Amino acid sequence: MTPTKIGFLHPGAMGISLAASAQNSGNSAVWASEGRSGETRERAESRSLTDAGNLDALSAACPVIVSICPPHAAEEVADSVLARGFRGLYLDANAISPARTQRIAARMAEAGVAFVDGSIIGGPAWTPGKTWLYLAGPSAAEMAHYFAAGPLETAVLGESADDIGQAAALKMVFAAYTKGSTALLSAILAVADANGVREALETQWSRDNSSFARQTQGRVRGVTAKAWRFEGEMYEIADTFEQAGLPAGFHQAAAEVYRRLAGFKDDDETPPLDAVLAALRSP
Repeated sequence: MTPTKIGFLHPGAMGISLAASAQNSGNSAVWASEGRSGETRERAESRSLTDAGNLDALSAACPVIVSICPPHAAEEVADSVLARGFRGLYLDANAISPARTQRIAARMAEAGVAFVDGSIIGGPAWTPGKTWLYLAGPSAAEMAHYFAAGPLETAVLGESADDIGQAAALKMVFAAYTKGSTALLSAILAVADANGVREALETQWSRDNSSFARQTQGRVRGVTAKAWRFEGEMYEIADTFEQAGLPAGFHQAAAEVYRRLAGFKDDDETPPLDAVLAALRSP
């Protein structure tokens, strides 16, 4: 396949790793610096991404666009690309519900844009076999080819229009456990601490599994840096459960847990556990 200019909206910690895999596969990675932070600029420059300047120029220059943004912004980003007259191949790789994915896909199809439903499981893709991009839709195999050299791994779930939403659904059910259980453990520790039994709880956990208490503390402290982003993802999971006829309340509560931790977003260091539990007890 001919090397292609691929636009990345926007190269955060995850997006920049996908851009690197695209470059490894012989493609050019492009971004738009307008309105982005200095940190994002440094990240893009460190991986030699081409700066198109703004979304208008990026949409005109790139036949392929990859969207990786906070869940709440996914539709706004898609609409902004359509408003620029983009008519190429668009990958939505955001942590959004199947229903939201299908709404975006319908708008793209109406405008004549080829749409791929995507989801990412794993951290930033710097190590082979660790991060997977799942793809669905008629152009899924084409999109996978743009990342063929890795280290990002790809898997096509389906290649028909009816399959759009499968990649989103897989992300939702996977994160429902991984991030949902971390939210639950965070709340459990906060409640135990409020009642003066956290030490006793951790002792009991250690009787059954010597490392569980320590691992739980690490998960609760470690999630703080990304909690601001996980709030929206929990609401997307709640919607996914509701659409399937399951209760949405658990992940709505998980969203609230992450909202209370959002203040740690810009911390340079992992906060102490006592600070995390205090934040959880403060609505």
